Formats: sequence, structure tokens, C-alpha cells
Amino acid sequence: MRLNFWTEIRTAWCVAELRNITRAAKQLGMHHSSVIRHIDALETELGVKLFQRHSRGYTPTEAGEELLRTASSVDEQLLNLRARIEHSQVQISGRLVLTSVPSLDFTIMPMIARYQRQYPQVEVVYVADPRNFELSLGEAHVALRAGPRSTTPDDIVTPAWDFFPGLYASPAYAERFGLPRNVNELVHHRFIVGNEPAPLAPFTKWLHARLPQSALVLRTSQMSAQYAAIQSGVGIGFLSTRVAPPGMVPVLPDLTPPEWKVQIWMVTHVDLHRSPKVQSLTRFIQQEVKSGRIK
Repeated sequence: MRLNFWTEIRTAWCVAELRNITRAAKQLGMHHSSVIRHIDALETELGVKLFQRHSRGYTPTEAGEELLRTASSVDEQLLNLRARIEHSQVQISGRLVLTSVPSLDFTIMPMIARYQRQYPQVEVVYVADPRNFELSLGEAHVALRAGPRSTTPDDIVTPAWDFFPGLYASPAYAERFGLPRNVNELVHHRFIVGNEPAPLAPFTKWLHARLPQSALVLRTSQMSAQYAAIQSGVGIGFLSTRVAPPGMVPVLPDLTPPEWKVQIWMVTHVDLHRSPKVQSLTRFIQQEVKSGRIK
């Protein structure tokens, strides 16, 4: 293998992340023409086209995606090695702001507890809010977002995990009102939903499209209040299938519409992405997902 072969692969991987030659050159500290030369040399070496060039940027081909998955894995191992070396020399500490959508609170909090056992000097500021925080303005260091992939310039976006909610009722609700046996019977039941002017989550849109307004008996923008209302027997509502409280009754457990699957993305800003403190959290979240503790 040529000595600069891995350098060219890392260049291509950076372009694939940022979808832009100029931003990749800035992050790598290289000249614009050097980035293009690395990609051309790599494509010649492998004999395949790694990117589709168009006016909006560079998009990886199928061959490019395969190469970059491997490169990402190798890069992660190298970063882990570097982090272990740095950790022995530098104490990671200070304030770290993590944002997420409120529906992930019960998943994120145990993860933060495990993270702080490993990094006890880090003060985590956790903000649960459906809005997208401006990472470029320093509003947050790491964001866990649901839905479409961020297209904001200078965002580094990594798929984290898939979130699967389910409909649940309390035993008290089931005893008093019974449970629907199929989708058509949902209209005869009571539901707890958010208080947004229009539903944002795809699974909530799915529910609203099938229910009359009379079935929506409680609206609240607070996820903790929604969970408490479901547990109290006020109505049926969505809970994470992973962290639903013991004793809650699944409603139509075999129902798994594709609209209920939500992609969770981990987002950082290009200027902070490689900092030891941010890397300590992003690597930890990736390890949590791989181990099955988050899903």
C-alpha cells in the first residue's frame, strides 16, 4: 500500500461527511486542489467512482459508501486509541451541553449517569427541547435530534440509533375502558397527545390522522406530564418501548407502522467535533448504542 493511501481515504471520508470540497479542505487544513487530487488519485487506485459530483456538492456512490464505512470504523479505532492516550495525560473536565428531544429523557438520563462515572469532572448541562439549537453559536456541544438529517453547513452528523415508540395504557385504564383490538377501534378510546399546533413526530401525525378531536382528551407539551397521565389512567399514549414503566399495558403490540420508526442523529459542530471533551461524549454514546444499552 502506498504511504499516502490512508491519507487519501481520510480526505474522501471528510468530504463525504461535509458533502463539500471547500469545507473539507478547511477542516483538514489543506488546499482545495489537494483535496480534489486526493479523491482523483483514490478513484484511480481503486478503479471505481467514489463520488457523484453536482452543483450542490459531492455525494458518495455505493462504492464510496462501502469504502467510507470501513474508513469510519478504522478512524474510530484510531480515535479511541488516541483518546486513551490523551486521557492518561489530560483530565477531561468542565461544562458540556447536551440537547435532545424530550421523548428521549428516560433513555438519556441513565446514559448520563454512566458517562459521569467515567468522566466525573464533567458538568453535564442537559436541555430537552424539540427545537434545533444553534451549534455554530455555542448553544450546545452535542445534539441528539430526531427526524430528517441536518443539512446545516458545518454540522457533523452521525446516525445514532432508531427510536421505536409504542402505544401504552395503564392497568386502571384497561380495566375501566378496555383496550382496542384493532386500528379501527382506536376512535372509541381516549388519548394523550402533545400541545403543538401541528404534530411534529411522524408517529404522532399517524395517530392524529386516525382520531377525531373528541378522542384527544388531554394535551400537554411536557413529556413528563404525558407519561404521568398515561400511568394515571387518563388515556392511552406513546411511550418508548425500551423504557416503558413496569406494569404498563401495550396497546396493539403487533402494530409497527413504518411511520413509527424515528432516526436519531448525533450532531456536533465542525469547530468542536475533535475536541477531547466533545469526543469523550460522542464516543461514549456510540459505545452505548453498540453495547445495546441505548436503542
